[in-house]
Amino acid sequence: MASAPLLQSQILGVPCRRGKVRDVYDLGDKLVIIATDRISAFDWVLPTGIPDKGRVLTQLTLFWLEYLKVPNHLLSTDIKQMGPAFAERAQELTGRSMLVRKAQVVPVECVVRGYLAGSGWKEFRRDGKVCGVTLPPGLQESQQLPEPIFTPATKEESGHDINISFEQMDEITGKLLAKELRRRSLEVYIKSAEYARSRGIIIADTKFEWGQLPNGEVILIDEVLTPDSSRFWPKDQYRPGSNPPSFDKQFVRDWLETTGWDKNSSPPPVPADVVTKTREKYLEAYERLTGKKLPPD
Repeated sequence: MASAPLLQSQILGVPCRRGKVRDVYDLGDKLVIIATDRISAFDWVLPTGIPDKGRVLTQLTLFWLEYLKVPNHLLSTDIKQMGPAFAERAQELTGRSMLVRKAQVVPVECVVRGYLAGSGWKEFRRDGKVCGVTLPPGLQESQQLPEPIFTPATKEESGHDINISFEQMDEITGKLLAKELRRRSLEVYIKSAEYARSRGIIIADTKFEWGQLPNGEVILIDEVLTPDSSRFWPKDQYRPGSNPPSFDKQFVRDWLETTGWDKNSSPPPVPADVVTKTREKYLEAYERLTGKKLPPD
């Protein structure tokens, strides 16, 4: 049985920045990242949470960091190491919290696409390119690309991130860092997509966040290869030329489209059956990829 969703963590006396899903607490040279059960759609955080969603995002990130062995920001998941204020709330924070190294965030979303979907499909139909990368003519929606492509995007505080060309990324990060991030992002995607495929999941695309330590070392940060940062498709339902079902908030988006909501005012509460179906999809993604049940909270 699902526990009540955690919509917001409350740690008194520690500076906090709240994103759409994560509450990030600043401990000086370290951060504590808490994945709540908030869910967003169409750039709005919905008033209803999805039980266990934050735990799925955190546990899946931990799984991938262990599998990929890429230098990253994780220090510990032990709540006691985060300090007394966190330890007091261990019951609600266990399984959804990470103590991480603080890094200078690279201000570009590092997106890798292995399939033609979403904004990439729209761009391709318009001008035959995605983020300045020319693709073969005649590709269908959701078709696998001849090889994965790196398609960076700007980080926007509100609204959608904006696709940019690699040359534009150069101007933001500098040539050397842009090349390194492209290489590393493609390497991580190729390794993870191959593994996921063996577990019955296609990773159509994903976005990575990278940061730099004071010594210049580049490390992987934030969430990694989750249903919130990636487009996961069930391999057995994949058909080029169609938009396959995905392991994310699809049920929520589909339901919102039927409500008459104008997307400019506060969104309506999500009904229980949509919450249940959405939770099941997140859990299924975790279980397929890891081969395990989500640890009890």
